[in-house]
Amino acid sequence: MWPLARRSRRGHPPADRPDPVRVLFPALPADDLDDFYDNAPCGFVSTLPDGTIVKVNATLLTWLGCGGVDLVGRRRFADLLTPGSRLYHETHCVPLLRLQHEVRGIAAEMRAGDGAVFPVLVTSVVRTGRDGVPMLIRTTVFDARERRAYENELLEARRTADRERDRLRLLVAGLQRSLLPASLAVPPGMSTASLYHMASADEVGGDFYDLFPLSGDRWGFFLGDVRGKGVAAAAVTATARYTLRAAAVYDSDPVAVLRNLNAVVYQDYAAPEHRHCTVIFGILERRGSGCTATVASGGHPPALVVRADGSAAYHTTDGGTLIGILAAPRLVARTISLEPGDTMILYSDGLTEARTRAGGRYGDQALLEFVGDLRPAGAAAAVDALAGLLTTFAEVDDDVAVIALTFGEVAACPP
Repeated sequence: MWPLARRSRRGHPPADRPDPVRVLFPALPADDLDDFYDNAPCGFVSTLPDGTIVKVNATLLTWLGCGGVDLVGRRRFADLLTPGSRLYHETHCVPLLRLQHEVRGIAAEMRAGDGAVFPVLVTSVVRTGRDGVPMLIRTTVFDARERRAYENELLEARRTADRERDRLRLLVAGLQRSLLPASLAVPPGMSTASLYHMASADEVGGDFYDLFPLSGDRWGFFLGDVRGKGVAAAAVTATARYTLRAAAVYDSDPVAVLRNLNAVVYQDYAAPEHRHCTVIFGILERRGSGCTATVASGGHPPALVVRADGSAAYHTTDGGTLIGILAAPRLVARTISLEPGDTMILYSDGLTEARTRAGGRYGDQALLEFVGDLRPAGAAAAVDALAGLLTTFAEVDDDVAVIALTFGEVAACPP
């Protein structure tokens, strides 16, 4: 590489030394500093500290469509800007130039002589004398029209993406609603409530539940969770929900119902889109002044019962294989007695696996203690409390479904 030669003020090397550029490229035209200033790919303008223009290059004059005699000594730099940019220049850039002696990359708009407006990026530095007093403000102006067009394209692409995301979310929300009952049924002598919390508005979840009448004043209920999210999970969700209802009509024994569901889901075990699920299914029956819930679980969290006296306990079922992973799963049923004021809560594991602000998972024990403090806890009150609990977590990364069934009336707390 050639060392830089000492140059004169006009941009040429001293007469006693050859110009290395001319030696290497003899066919190039002479390129002095004045020509570089005037025909630079950006605009140059120098002003007095009060903004009066004292020098401007040909590039900027071409953009503005005027001559130097129209500007030098007659107009201020701020006069070249649109009203909005002028206001910003006077209130933001001028004070910064006084304090810091420079401003860089300021977006502004200039108005040409024919009234056309074009975007620019402005960088200004203050030149001071030896005594530190400002003498000139040197400003570089970059044409930002192509950049502005690119930014507008990006903005329109972002708007299009936002519209598509909103459309997707509407479709997801509609599909999710179609997989759940519009409202939870209410058996005679009971109160019910439900909750569904979507972890993501962009993907349909796999949680599902239902409560429906059967013959003989009996009611079937279930709550389940399909592995994964998306269309494949939604397909299994729909299959599971309608299979459970249909199977309960022919044989309402909870174990038989889950075996029927397992037979249907297991058929696609070898397929790449196969999804297993967890389900708890039960039958409600009136027994004298009380009620019984006979439940069977296929790998699902156990029913949680809050008694009228405020005590709370899980009611687990032994065994309980996941639905859809074995041809002959091990399933066991148990019967839970409900007295007036008792509330049974079914939930998906998105609740207990939510991440707390302390960094850990919420867990079964914490949930047990939480519902134990709700006494008396009717269905609506319990679901409202759990909905509030969800807002306290740092992250709920899986959908949460909850249904609560209260038999009879809940007595008021003593004062």
